Amino acid sequence: MRPLDPRLVVRIGPARRYILVTAGLGLLTALALAVQALLIARMLAPHLSPSALTGDGLGWLGELVPTSTRALSTGLPILACVVVLRTVATWLQERLAHRAGARVISELRQQVVAHAAGMGPRWIASGRGAEVTTVVTRGLDDLLPYFVRYLPQLALAATLTPLLLIMVLGLDWLSAAIITATLPLIPVFMVLVGLVTRDRSATHLEAMQRLSTRTLDLIAGVPTLKGLGREHGPAARVRELGEAHRKATMGSLRVAFLSGMVLELLTTLSVAIVAVTMGYRLIDGGIGIETALAVLILTPEVYLPLRNVGTHFHASADGLAAADAAFDILDEPSPTLSGDAPAPDVSGRSLVARGLAVDTPDGTREAPSGVELWISPASLTAIVGPNGSGKSTLLLALAGLLPPTRGALSIEAPDDSPGASRSVAAVRIASDGRVHVDSTAWAAQIAWVPQRPDIGPTGRRMSLGQRQQVALERAFDSGRPLVLLDEPTAHLDPRSRQVVIDRMRQLARSGAALVVATHEPDVIAAADTVVTLISRHRMEADA
Repeated sequence: MRPLDPRLVVRIGPARRYILVTAGLGLLTALALAVQALLIARMLAPHLSPSALTGDGLGWLGELVPTSTRALSTGLPILACVVVLRTVATWLQERLAHRAGARVISELRQQVVAHAAGMGPRWIASGRGAEVTTVVTRGLDDLLPYFVRYLPQLALAATLTPLLLIMVLGLDWLSAAIITATLPLIPVFMVLVGLVTRDRSATHLEAMQRLSTRTLDLIAGVPTLKGLGREHGPAARVRELGEAHRKATMGSLRVAFLSGMVLELLTTLSVAIVAVTMGYRLIDGGIGIETALAVLILTPEVYLPLRNVGTHFHASADGLAAADAAFDILDEPSPTLSGDAPAPDVSGRSLVARGLAVDTPDGTREAPSGVELWISPASLTAIVGPNGSGKSTLLLALAGLLPPTRGALSIEAPDDSPGASRSVAAVRIASDGRVHVDSTAWAAQIAWVPQRPDIGPTGRRMSLGQRQQVALERAFDSGRPLVLLDEPTAHLDPRSRQVVIDRMRQLARSGAALVVATHEPDVIAAADTVVTLISRHRMEADA
């Protein structure tokens, strides 16, 4: 697990700007710290040792601050200004960190969702959908501590620590040598703890993905389980996955706390070595009191950024693991066909499939295979066949969301561009209950709307049948010349089912071409053309 993923800097613009600003604030903080240490040393030294009134012990750095007995009265206002400057710099850095973190997470989420949508429904149905859901929700939320806490300290470690070490070297070379010798111990222990943290974070993310996948599968299968009287069966498994997620989370927190304690102990011992050495040299007169005070004030600040890097890195390791998973998704090559590809207008034209075949996800066979189909305007075509014969796959190929393994799709001519997604209305019903509506004309067509049910702000209180009616009306009201429907009446009562069939016939009479994958006899009876995909993967047409 790298401290700074280059993909984060290359792909996310706000991250680059934020790192540069943080580095600039680190330089400002270094200057403020140096002036603050020298001022405090200059003001306190006369009260600790009368021989320090001249201030010669600070060497060339002593010229930055006032000298003699006027140091206290002159230095206090300057010290107050320096403290205010450091406070403003810290406040500005935290404010920018929260803004940049929120923007980076939002942009990364949008990229992952857009890429996943472009990968097509088959890729999502292969089990990657739950992974995407986990990454873009709870997973990337853990990336915020990385930007707010860890990344600023990493920038300070790259700017503040070297500058302060140079200042200590200008004051006392022996103290600088001790700091230089002990400073690399912090990254060494960070690496050792990081080896454990990496595995813990991967286990945590995997447990969260398993819990999410199982929960989504359970929600999708609740109607079937309830019909079989087995709705309480998976509860034990969900509890088991939840317990595994809890243990992984607590394990990550335990490692974070232990790593912080290790770094604190190491830093304390390193500062103590400098302090003890300084004490012996003060007794022997080998160093001035002002220099000793300035070095002792600066020494903890040299270690502080690296110590915080270790602490916050392990606290934000879960977010880094999620970001790594997000970039793995983004690095997957997109299919050649996409629902966003430019497409010709199919208004008043026929969509033709010649010898169309699509491989199954495992690549062992073709389903459907050898489809010859002519879809004319002002028609209702029903696609029927047993489960696994390729009805839904055929609809995806007609929509341009799946590239055919062989054969061709054309619009009245074989050389036209395949895929008509911008001229296609397809029904998709969100399993989480969300309904996104971009038109209000459908409202009068739905029987339950006049009853004004309380559906909540996101439609979560609607039943599956109600959500399906909303999705269907969106498709019917879209004005698209080609409408593809997959089991449009599967979750509807008989009255609603007949309303949908009447609407499909009405839409066909208005000039649109409708293609419906269905098992419903009433829909088949209302169709102008019935296409049967049989188990031997051949196609029969009955007009």
